[in-house]
Amino acid sequence: MRYNLEVTTLPNTCPSGDERVQLFGLLMDTNARLARSLGLELETSCDLPLAWFDVLLQLRRSPEGRLKMNQIADAIVHSTGGTTRLIDRLEGAGFVIRQNCPSDRRAIHVAITDLGNAKLDDALNVHLEYLGVHLTSRLDDVERSTLAGLLEKLNSPL
Repeated sequence: MRYNLEVTTLPNTCPSGDERVQLFGLLMDTNARLARSLGLELETSCDLPLAWFDVLLQLRRSPEGRLKMNQIADAIVHSTGGTTRLIDRLEGAGFVIRQNCPSDRRAIHVAITDLGNAKLDDALNVHLEYLGVHLTSRLDDVERSTLAGLLEKLNSPL
């Protein structure tokens, strides 16, 4: 099969120049750049992938220090299969353990271990330094407050 690779000029009605498309693109580009550079910093400084950091942080933030697999998948926006593989690797490193859920025999809890907490503490120090350079030093107090309010608004249900 052959593809026509000619470049065509799109009419002025093409929505790629729409402010909404550009705003969303800017949001996505900013997220991708920050995630990529933070991930590199965590890998270099702590030997901890960003996805692992995210799971450990979600577990630390949970009231009981543990979450069901589906809760982790929802929190980190992964498929359940991808989350299972991720938890397998974290468990292999000794950072999390699986526990049976006492109230639902079908459910499995994932809990952070002491080793996982220690690794997360190291990573959080790196994360805070990273945020100081790439976020807080670039925005003043009012800008940070405005950004937080706007992001909370975008993250709230419709």
